[in-house]
Amino acid sequence: MPFRDRNEAALRLAEHLAEYKGRNPLILAIPRGAVPMARIVADALDGEVDVVLVRKLRAPFSPEFAVGSVDESGWTYIADYAARAGATPEYLETEKQAQLETMRRRRTEYTPVRPPTDPAGRIVIVIDDGLATGSTMISALHALRAKNPEKLICAVPVSPPDTLETVARYADEVVCLETPAWFQAVGQFYTDFPQVEDSEVIAILRGKAE
Repeated sequence: MPFRDRNEAALRLAEHLAEYKGRNPLILAIPRGAVPMARIVADALDGEVDVVLVRKLRAPFSPEFAVGSVDESGWTYIADYAARAGATPEYLETEKQAQLETMRRRRTEYTPVRPPTDPAGRIVIVIDDGLATGSTMISALHALRAKNPEKLICAVPVSPPDTLETVARYADEVVCLETPAWFQAVGQFYTDFPQVEDSEVIAILRGKAE
Protein backbone atom coordinates (compact mmCIF):
# COMPACT_ATOMS: atom_id res chain seq x y z
CA MET A 1 0.00 0.00 0.00
CA PRO A 2 1.38 3.46 -0.85
CA PHE A 3 -0.19 4.97 2.32
CA ARG A 4 -0.67 3.66 5.84
CA ASP A 5 -3.53 6.09 6.46
CA ARG A 6 -4.76 9.59 5.62
CA ASN A 7 -2.38 11.16 8.16
CA GLU A 8 0.67 9.76 6.41
CA ALA A 9 -0.67 10.83 3.02
CA ALA A 10 -1.29 14.36 4.33
CA LEU A 11 2.23 14.66 5.74
CA ARG A 12 3.69 13.58 2.42
CA LEU A 13 1.50 16.10 0.58
CA ALA A 14 2.65 18.84 2.96
CA GLU A 15 6.27 18.07 2.06
CA HIS A 16 5.48 18.60 -1.63
CA LEU A 17 3.68 21.86 -0.83
CA ALA A 18 6.40 23.29 1.39
CA GLU A 19 7.04 26.25 -0.93
CA TYR A 20 3.72 27.73 0.24
CA LYS A 21 4.62 27.74 3.93
CA GLY A 22 4.43 31.22 5.39
CA ARG A 23 2.34 32.54 2.49
CA ASN A 24 -0.98 32.23 4.36
CA PRO A 25 -2.40 29.48 2.14
CA LEU A 26 -6.04 28.51 2.44
CA ILE A 27 -6.37 24.73 2.65
CA LEU A 28 -9.83 23.59 1.57
CA ALA A 29 -10.98 20.02 2.10
CA ILE A 30 -13.66 18.15 0.20
CA PRO A 31 -15.69 16.60 3.05
CA ARG A 32 -15.58 14.38 4.73
CA GLY A 33 -12.52 12.18 4.30
CA ALA A 34 -10.13 14.96 3.37
CA VAL A 35 -10.90 17.22 6.35
CA PRO A 36 -8.41 15.61 8.79
CA MET A 37 -5.82 15.71 6.00
CA ALA A 38 -6.41 19.41 5.37
CA ARG A 39 -5.87 20.14 9.06
CA ILE A 40 -2.47 18.41 8.94
CA VAL A 41 -1.45 20.24 5.75
CA ALA A 42 -2.62 23.60 7.11
CA ASP A 43 -0.64 23.09 10.33
CA ALA A 44 2.49 22.17 8.36
CA LEU A 45 2.19 25.21 6.07
CA ASP A 46 1.03 27.70 8.72
CA GLY A 47 -2.18 28.02 6.72
CA GLU A 48 -5.90 28.20 7.35
CA VAL A 49 -8.29 25.26 7.00
CA ASP A 50 -11.88 25.18 5.76
CA VAL A 51 -14.15 23.07 3.56
CA VAL A 52 -15.47 23.39 0.03
CA LEU A 53 -18.85 21.72 -0.32
CA VAL A 54 -19.42 19.67 -3.44
CA ARG A 55 -21.17 16.35 -4.00
CA LYS A 56 -20.88 13.63 -6.59
CA LEU A 57 -23.89 12.69 -8.68
CA ARG A 58 -24.28 8.95 -8.17
CA ALA A 59 -24.81 6.54 -11.03
CA PRO A 60 -28.14 4.71 -11.12
CA PHE A 61 -27.84 1.35 -9.31
CA SER A 62 -24.17 2.06 -8.47
CA PRO A 63 -24.02 4.80 -5.82
CA GLU A 64 -20.24 4.62 -5.39
CA PHE A 65 -19.67 5.52 -9.05
CA ALA A 66 -19.82 9.21 -9.97
CA VAL A 67 -21.41 10.33 -13.23
CA GLY A 68 -20.92 14.01 -12.38
CA SER A 69 -20.94 16.45 -9.49
CA VAL A 70 -22.63 19.59 -8.21
CA ASP A 71 -21.44 22.57 -6.15
CA GLU A 72 -23.39 24.69 -3.67
CA SER A 73 -24.50 27.13 -6.36
CA GLY A 74 -26.13 24.32 -8.34
CA TRP A 75 -23.51 24.28 -11.11
CA THR A 76 -23.11 20.74 -12.37
CA TYR A 77 -20.37 18.81 -14.10
CA ILE A 78 -21.69 15.86 -16.11
CA ALA A 79 -19.19 13.24 -17.23
CA ASP A 80 -19.21 12.27 -20.89
CA TYR A 81 -20.04 8.66 -19.94
CA ALA A 82 -23.08 9.57 -17.78
CA ALA A 83 -25.67 8.54 -20.38
CA ARG A 84 -23.91 5.22 -20.99
CA ALA A 85 -24.12 4.59 -17.24
CA GLY A 86 -27.90 5.01 -17.43
CA ALA A 87 -28.14 8.57 -16.10
CA THR A 88 -31.00 10.24 -17.97
CA PRO A 89 -31.56 14.02 -17.73
CA GLU A 90 -34.54 13.36 -15.45
CA TYR A 91 -32.48 11.11 -13.19
CA LEU A 92 -29.64 13.65 -13.03
CA GLU A 93 -32.01 16.45 -12.01
CA THR A 94 -33.48 14.35 -9.20
CA GLU A 95 -30.01 13.32 -8.03
CA LYS A 96 -28.80 16.93 -8.19
CA GLN A 97 -31.62 18.10 -5.92
CA ALA A 98 -30.89 15.31 -3.44
CA GLN A 99 -27.22 16.29 -3.27
CA LEU A 100 -28.02 20.00 -2.96
CA GLU A 101 -30.16 19.14 0.05
CA THR A 102 -27.25 17.23 1.60
CA MET A 103 -24.99 20.26 1.09
CA ARG A 104 -27.56 22.59 2.63
CA ARG A 105 -27.71 20.34 5.67
CA ARG A 106 -23.95 20.21 5.98
CA ARG A 107 -23.59 23.96 5.57
CA THR A 108 -26.14 24.44 8.34
CA GLU A 109 -24.03 22.18 10.56
CA TYR A 110 -20.64 23.61 9.56
CA THR A 111 -21.32 27.33 9.06
CA PRO A 112 -22.34 28.14 12.67
CA VAL A 113 -18.98 26.74 13.67
CA ARG A 114 -16.97 28.76 11.17
CA PRO A 115 -18.38 30.92 8.36
CA PRO A 116 -16.94 30.04 4.93
CA THR A 117 -13.56 31.68 4.31
CA ASP A 118 -13.27 34.00 1.32
CA PRO A 119 -10.64 32.59 -1.11
CA ALA A 120 -10.27 35.84 -3.09
CA GLY A 121 -6.62 36.79 -3.51
CA ARG A 122 -5.43 33.73 -1.58
CA ILE A 123 -3.27 30.77 -2.49
CA VAL A 124 -5.91 28.05 -2.35
CA ILE A 125 -5.00 24.37 -2.01
CA VAL A 126 -7.88 21.92 -2.47
CA ILE A 127 -7.32 18.59 -0.73
CA ASP A 128 -9.01 15.24 -1.24
CA ASP A 129 -7.92 11.77 -0.10
CA GLY A 130 -7.75 10.66 -3.72
CA LEU A 131 -9.38 11.00 -7.12
CA ALA A 132 -11.32 8.29 -8.92
CA THR A 133 -13.40 9.96 -11.62
CA GLY A 134 -12.33 13.44 -10.46
CA SER A 135 -15.89 14.75 -10.63
CA THR A 136 -16.10 16.33 -7.18
CA MET A 137 -12.67 17.92 -7.52
CA ILE A 138 -13.71 19.47 -10.84
CA SER A 139 -16.78 21.06 -9.23
CA ALA A 140 -14.70 22.29 -6.30
CA LEU A 141 -12.10 23.90 -8.54
CA HIS A 142 -14.76 25.45 -10.77
CA ALA A 143 -16.58 26.94 -7.78
CA LEU A 144 -13.37 28.38 -6.34
CA ARG A 145 -12.07 29.77 -9.64
CA ALA A 146 -15.14 32.00 -9.75
CA LYS A 147 -14.05 33.54 -6.43
CA ASN A 148 -10.73 34.84 -7.82
CA PRO A 149 -7.99 33.10 -5.85
CA GLU A 150 -4.41 34.18 -6.48
CA LYS A 151 -3.48 30.57 -7.28
CA LEU A 152 -5.58 27.41 -7.33
CA ILE A 153 -3.89 24.11 -6.51
CA CYS A 154 -5.27 20.56 -6.49
CA ALA A 155 -3.41 18.31 -4.05
CA VAL A 156 -4.20 14.60 -3.73
CA PRO A 157 -2.27 11.50 -2.71
CA VAL A 158 -3.44 9.25 -5.57
CA SER A 159 -5.25 9.40 -8.91
CA PRO A 160 -5.47 7.49 -12.18
CA PRO A 161 -3.35 9.24 -14.82
CA ASP A 162 -6.27 10.03 -17.14
CA THR A 163 -8.34 11.52 -14.30
CA LEU A 164 -5.44 13.71 -13.25
CA GLU A 165 -5.04 14.98 -16.80
CA THR A 166 -8.72 15.98 -16.89
CA VAL A 167 -8.66 17.67 -13.47
CA ALA A 168 -5.47 19.57 -14.27
CA ARG A 169 -7.38 21.72 -16.78
CA TYR A 170 -9.24 23.33 -13.87
CA ALA A 171 -6.22 24.10 -11.64
CA ASP A 172 -3.10 26.24 -11.85
CA GLU A 173 -1.04 23.45 -10.33
CA VAL A 174 -1.60 19.79 -9.49
CA VAL A 175 0.28 17.86 -6.81
CA CYS A 176 -0.28 14.09 -6.85
CA LEU A 177 1.96 11.55 -5.12
CA GLU A 178 0.92 8.34 -6.91
CA THR A 179 -0.61 7.76 -10.37
CA PRO A 180 -1.15 3.98 -10.64
CA ALA A 181 -2.33 2.59 -13.96
CA TRP A 182 -4.45 -0.06 -12.21
CA PHE A 183 -7.14 1.70 -10.21
CA GLN A 184 -10.44 0.51 -8.77
CA ALA A 185 -11.10 2.74 -5.76
CA VAL A 186 -9.25 5.28 -3.62
CA GLY A 187 -9.46 3.06 -0.54
CA GLN A 188 -7.36 0.32 -2.14
CA PHE A 189 -4.27 2.52 -1.73
CA TYR A 190 -4.62 2.87 2.06
CA THR A 191 -4.01 0.22 4.70
CA ASP A 192 -6.36 2.05 7.09
CA PHE A 193 -9.21 4.02 5.48
CA PRO A 194 -12.02 4.61 8.01
CA GLN A 195 -15.07 6.74 7.34
CA VAL A 196 -14.85 10.30 8.70
CA GLU A 197 -17.98 11.43 10.51
CA ASP A 198 -19.58 14.89 10.57
CA SER A 199 -18.73 15.20 14.28
CA GLU A 200 -15.02 14.94 13.45
CA VAL A 201 -15.34 17.54 10.70
CA ILE A 202 -17.06 19.96 13.07
CA ALA A 203 -14.43 19.36 15.73
CA ILE A 204 -11.62 20.11 13.28
CA LEU A 205 -13.32 23.29 12.10
CA ARG A 206 -13.50 24.34 15.72
CA GLY A 207 -9.73 23.96 15.86
CA LYS A 208 -9.82 20.82 17.96
CA ALA A 209 -9.00 17.19 17.34
CA GLU A 210 -11.41 14.59 18.56
